[in-house]
Amino acid sequence: MKINKFIKYIINKFNILISRLDIELILTLVLRKSRTWIIAFDDIKLSNIQIKLLNYFIFRRCLGEPIAYLLNKKEFWSLSFIVSKDVLIPRPETEIIVEKAISIIKKSYKNYMVLDLGTGCGAIALSIAKERNNCFVLGIDISEKSIIISRKNAIKLKIKNANFIVSNWFSKIKNNVFNLIVSNPPYIDIYERKLICGDLLFEPLAALVSYNKGLLAIENIISQSRQYLFNNGWLIIEHGWNQKIAVQKLFQKYEFENVKTYKDYSKLNRVTVGKK
Repeated sequence: MKINKFIKYIINKFNILISRLDIELILTLVLRKSRTWIIAFDDIKLSNIQIKLLNYFIFRRCLGEPIAYLLNKKEFWSLSFIVSKDVLIPRPETEIIVEKAISIIKKSYKNYMVLDLGTGCGAIALSIAKERNNCFVLGIDISEKSIIISRKNAIKLKIKNANFIVSNWFSKIKNNVFNLIVSNPPYIDIYERKLICGDLLFEPLAALVSYNKGLLAIENIISQSRQYLFNNGWLIIEHGWNQKIAVQKLFQKYEFENVKTYKDYSKLNRVTVGKK
C-alpha cells in the first residue's frame, strides 16, 4: 500500500481519533525519514511489516497516548528533547519560565548559579543553559529515571554548563547557594483528578498533583528557597491559571519582594516571580 493511500484509509477508519499530522509523525518513526520527505514522496509503497508497525503505533495513539511518548521526543524552546513516560512532556506555557530566567540573567554576569527544581527531562535547565553560557544550571529531581533522561539530553544537545542529580527538593544541596531558582512543580489539586485527562492520563502522577489545593509543593519551595538564594536572588515558579493570588500571597508570606505574575501564550496567569 502507498503512503498517501494508507493515510486516507486510516483517517477514514478512525475519523476524529487521529489526525493526518499524527499519522505523518508516526510515519517518520517507522520509516526513519523526515516529515518533509514523507510529504514529498507520498507515493512510496509501504511493506507489510511497515504497515503492521504503523498500525501498532496508530492503535496506541487512538487510545490517547501522547504523540511525544510514541516518538520519544518533544520540541521545547526550539530544542528537541528526549522524553519517556517517566517525565512530563514539556509544554509551550513552561517556556515563560525560560523567558523570564534569561531576562534576569545578564550576559555580563559571570558564574551565575541557577537551580531547577523538579527538572524532569531537563527542558527548563538546558534551555536556560543554552541561552546563557555565562551561568551554570543544576537540575534536580527525585526520580532517577528523570535524571538519566536529562543527562542524555545534555549530551545530545552538547550543553556542558548544566548538571543533574537525584534529590528530594533541597535535600542533597544543603551547602549550595544560587542566584536564581526556577521550578515547574506539581500544582494540580490531588482532589481535582477530573482535571487529569488527555495527555495527562499517561504522564507521571507525582509530577502533576499536590495537596493543599495544589499548593503544597509550591509552598514548600517558596518557604525553603530563601536559604538557598543569594541576597537579591530570584525565584520563578509555574502554577495553575487560577492560583495567581494564592501563590503571590505565599511569596509575600515568606518575604519575597517585587512579586509579579506573568501570563502564558494563552493569556492565562502561569508564572510568578519574586526577589529575595
